[in-house]
Amino acid sequence: MTFTETDIHRLIDGELTPEDAAQVSAWVEADATRRAQADAYRLQAALLHVRFDALLNEPVPPRLLAAAQVRPAANDWRFMRVAGQALFALVCMGIGWAGHLWLGGSATPGTSINAGLPQRAAVAHAVYAPEVRHPVEVGADQEAHLVQWLSKRLSVPVRAPGLARHGFRLVGGRLLPGDDRPVAQFMYQNDAGKRLTLYVLSMPRVHTAAARQATESAFRFERVGTVNVFHWTDDTRGYALSGELSREELLPIARTVYDDLEAKESKGG
Repeated sequence: MTFTETDIHRLIDGELTPEDAAQVSAWVEADATRRAQADAYRLQAALLHVRFDALLNEPVPPRLLAAAQVRPAANDWRFMRVAGQALFALVCMGIGWAGHLWLGGSATPGTSINAGLPQRAAVAHAVYAPEVRHPVEVGADQEAHLVQWLSKRLSVPVRAPGLARHGFRLVGGRLLPGDDRPVAQFMYQNDAGKRLTLYVLSMPRVHTAAARQATESAFRFERVGTVNVFHWTDDTRGYALSGELSREELLPIARTVYDDLEAKESKGG
């Protein structure tokens, strides 16, 4: 059976039957170019979801509803054309904005390296958390190898904190491209199928108290689209825990991650 680019879009959008999805997925995985193309489409879809999902749930302003009700019928075609052009421009701006953050462009000269940390972490979560067949590069059954590999690539020790007390088990992890350095992502899942991701990037070590104070950030929360993120930094790493859980659900898990990492760091492990 022959497939086309349209089938890749339908696969990513969940429009195929399970049987067809399995065939298209196998077809995509058989070719590096098709895999790269599918990854690019997934990233584009994730950027749009992160940027606009919250907007889609907002009520239509009364003034716009009123304008729609009194619009002359003769101008319908002109209204639809202008509205379509405006929507297209908005979508393009949204992709550019989110892509700018993904590439690390949110930080202006003089700002902290983690200025765009929650946005990049949320996009990475949105891209990989829905994955069924390939959510991670290295599975939890090879945790020791995974940690050693990511630590070597980031040039700083990284760890996968245990979240069993919260009902989440490690799925595995992967290496991601950062703005100017590699990034690690660990993924967790509970029995209900909900997933969390821990995004870790290395940071330049600072040597003075003033520089360290300017670099370190407090334990912070940010909502990016539908993804909630708790993020913080230490002397050599930036962390962001992301998930589509409520702030109240995510907070105790983030505290566990923070405490676990801080405790091991203080022991020099």
